This record gives sequence, structure tokens and C-alpha cells, in this order.
Amino acid sequence: MASRRRRPEHGGPPELFYDENEARKYVRNSRMIDIQTRMAGRALELLYLPENKPCYLLDIGCGTGLSGSYLSDEGHYWVGLDISPAMLGKYVLFGTRVDYPDGCREATGIVSFSDCFFSNVDEAVDREIEGDLLLGDMGQGIPFKPGTFDGCISISAVQWLCNANKKSENPAKRLYCFFASLFSVLVRGSRAVLQLYPENSEQLELITTQATKAGFSGGMVVDYPNSAKAKKFYLCLFSGPSTFIPEGLSENQDEDEPRESVFTNERVPFRMSRRGMVRKSRAWVLEKKERHRRQGREVRPDTQYTGRKRKPRF
Repeated sequence: MASRRRRPEHGGPPELFYDENEARKYVRNSRMIDIQTRMAGRALELLYLPENKPCYLLDIGCGTGLSGSYLSDEGHYWVGLDISPAMLGKYVLFGTRVDYPDGCREATGIVSFSDCFFSNVDEAVDREIEGDLLLGDMGQGIPFKPGTFDGCISISAVQWLCNANKKSENPAKRLYCFFASLFSVLVRGSRAVLQLYPENSEQLELITTQATKAGFSGGMVVDYPNSAKAKKFYLCLFSGPSTFIPEGLSENQDEDEPRESVFTNERVPFRMSRRGMVRKSRAWVLEKKERHRRQGREVRPDTQYTGRKRKPRF
């Protein structure tokens, strides 16, 4: 899962990484626009919304509104949440601000596209976009009343919560706050589809564990699992009774191999999971470190010396 290139979330907080230069790429770069639009279309497909019925959707990490524009083209209404003023401001340069919904700690305002006009012709912003924007941090919760939205999508945003940019930030707590508030604002029985780029299996397990703890059920759908570039992860979450998990796309759709991993609330007995392990052995040490990672503790990375017996001193 890890990429050889430096990951954006390692360079600092998202509100600093997504500056004016990055926002301009999401407006001018046709390849980036095409990728974001296709991922938004796939996320909307996995929501399994009723046909010919407009729904009220939440877009987490909406950025410059590419995924929201696709939602509008499909006849849905949406509200976008993003932490970067530069990404939001690339479209909304002037607008009418109103107060946040009740319960939000930072009343920075909502901007409505219907009350705005675009002033930068050089950015080729000549298409109309409908939807409301909210400037805020998803790690602090989603400030809407319970049962507000019929579904939620997110494109390349959730993995940012797995990194702490301040000493006071705890990734596990921020993920739980996000998932708990998301579970609250969704209509019971609806879905949330979150496209993300996990750095490793530990990070993926941290995300799914906090989602399960918040009340969600569901699983991970992997599109094109054998491709290095086209491989995409979609976390499909259910806010009601568990239903079937869609199959991921592949180069050969005739294959019957499973394309998703499922996580549930079922617990494996502790004694059963450790049966046959010798205390202080390498397998015992690795299992203990993995358990601490799931609990959100700080654990040293695994190396070739992990669990290695040292020679007695003189």
C-alpha cells in the first residue's frame, strides 16, 4: 500500500499543504480532474441510492468541488466540508456567509454557491456548481443534526486523520470523533463510501477499528487489486443493518476471486488467538506489538531484530 514517493500527509497539516498552487492543479489539470470525477462516480455507485430520486449527500474533503459537481450532474443535492480555505476559495471568491449549525465550536460560516460569482476567468471556471460549503476540520466532528443526510462520499481525505500534526492530536480519537459524528448525521440504513489511500495495513486497521467502534458495519472494497497505479480502496460503511458488500472492479470481470475484506464486531477469544505461541518468542512479540497498535499506542516499527534473543553479558 505504501508509495515510494513522499506522502502529502507527512509534509504537514492539510490546510497548509493544499495552498493556492495545489488548488490551481485541481482546476487546470485535466488528468487530475478526470481521476477525481471517476472516483466520485465510483463512490456514488457504491452508495446504491434509489434511482430517479434526488438525495441530500455529504461530501467530506470536497476541495474545489469536483466530486460535488458530479453529484449535481446526477441530480443530487450536497454539502461539502473541507479544511483548506484555498481549496474552497478557488471557486468561492465572494459569497454570502451564514452561521454554522448549532453545536459547532468554530463558527467560521457556510458559503452557498448560489449566492456567489466567479471572478477569475484565467482559471476557466465557467461551469455552474451547486452546493453548500463548510470550512471545518472533520477530525473535530461533523456539525449537523442527526439524520440529516441520505449518504456520504469522501475522496482522498480520511487518511489525513491518521497523522498527528500537534502534540495534542491523537489519530485514534480524531478518527472516532469523525466516525461517531458521521454515524449520527446519516439517516439510518444509509451508506457512506470513503475513498482513501492507506499507507499500510496498520493504518487501514486503525481506520476500520474506529469505524466499527462508532457503530458502523461494512467492509473494504478494492478496485483493480493487481494494478500498481489503478488500485483504489473504498471503505463502504453501513449505518443500519449489514447488507451485502459490493465486489471490487478488476481487469478481468470473469474472475470469481473475492475483491473485498470484511470487518465485523465479532471478537476472537484471546486464548484461542495466542494458542501455540511461546512466550517471548518472535511471534509472541509481533502479536503483542500488533495488539498495541490496534489500541492506538505508540509502537516501534518491526525490524529484523524484533524478538531476537540477545547474548548474555559477561
